[in-house]
Amino acid sequence: MRIGVPRETSSRERRVALTPPGVATLVSASNQVVVEVGAGLKAGFSDDAYRDAGATIDQRAAVIGDGGVIVQITGPSDEELTGPEWRGLGAGHTLIGQHDPLWRPERVAALAGTGASVVSLELIPRTTKAQSMDVLSSMATVAGYEAALLAATRIPKLLPMMMTAAGTVSPARFVVLGAGVAGLQAIATSRRLGAVVQGYDIRPAAIEQIQSLGAKAIELDLSFRGGGAEADGGYAAEQTEELNRRQHEQLLPFIAEADAVITTAAVPGAASPELITTQMVEAMRPGSVIVDLAAERGGNCRLTVADDEVTHRGVLLLGPTDLPSKAAATSSQMFSNNVMSLLKHLAPDGEPVLDFDDEITAGTVVGHHGEVRHPRVRQALQLEPLDHTADSGATS
Repeated sequence: MRIGVPRETSSRERRVALTPPGVATLVSASNQVVVEVGAGLKAGFSDDAYRDAGATIDQRAAVIGDGGVIVQITGPSDEELTGPEWRGLGAGHTLIGQHDPLWRPERVAALAGTGASVVSLELIPRTTKAQSMDVLSSMATVAGYEAALLAATRIPKLLPMMMTAAGTVSPARFVVLGAGVAGLQAIATSRRLGAVVQGYDIRPAAIEQIQSLGAKAIELDLSFRGGGAEADGGYAAEQTEELNRRQHEQLLPFIAEADAVITTAAVPGAASPELITTQMVEAMRPGSVIVDLAAERGGNCRLTVADDEVTHRGVLLLGPTDLPSKAAATSSQMFSNNVMSLLKHLAPDGEPVLDFDDEITAGTVVGHHGEVRHPRVRQALQLEPLDHTADSGATS
């Protein structure tokens, strides 16, 4: 198998899709790995480290080549696809990366239009079998950790309680909204730093997870809701207007007392749910901080601006979208391990074989043979469903 690793081009992206240890494993299994010049530098991996691992270092056009597997964090942009370096992308390629298919389906359609097989890592099923391939969970772990550190460095007080000669220093109060992977890591990290932490998630099953980390679970009276709180894949489901109103009313006193609020709630393929209203922000003390991890989809607070800082009546709102890149070496290592597990699954005998009877393959391949084939992505593009009976089974 030939595997290419292009350098990421986004100004905020410091990660690399495969690390030298991952390359060494692939090369020892008789695969050829070609890495673009400087691909790992921002994550702390030199070209020499890749050479020592057995990779060939070359320019982008040679990395893409005439075929093989291309592994990238986010894949080529629309502008790059029309450039000379990516013009060779076609039916002989399998493109693996985070392509944001449910939020930006037009981009996936452009990738599929090249004829390449497009594998989107965001759609890895959240099953036990696929756990080692789950890039979203890996990156959410890093984002949650970094969010807690960011909040800790921006509030105007120390986090732990201290007994000093100058008197007792009260601990900082953190509230974490959303107890998925990122939220639980934010809770755990804030607790380690000494803050008093409260956590909230609309899913009742999350209460025990919050409490297991030493935080207090915020429990609201939303028994009238009637609908389910959890969607497929363990994500929170979209909720009714009435439920959101009640939720805002009951969360307000907890938010008002917080020194820092970290929000992590997201719904795949949809705008981020509003958890913090302007009224709630205005109830917070000046100097308080909100770290909104859902900023890329509009934010859990509508005052948030992605990748910017906003101050509203003394409250600082931060909307970082690049937190996994802050710890680029660790993030890259985790991403690389996830990709290695996926490659082992897709190519057990060396060459990638797409078996559409397999749950993981069928769930992650969004483009194949020039068409968008994933049902949810086709729905987002308002395309008619495809008849997959003809392509069941394995295909190269």
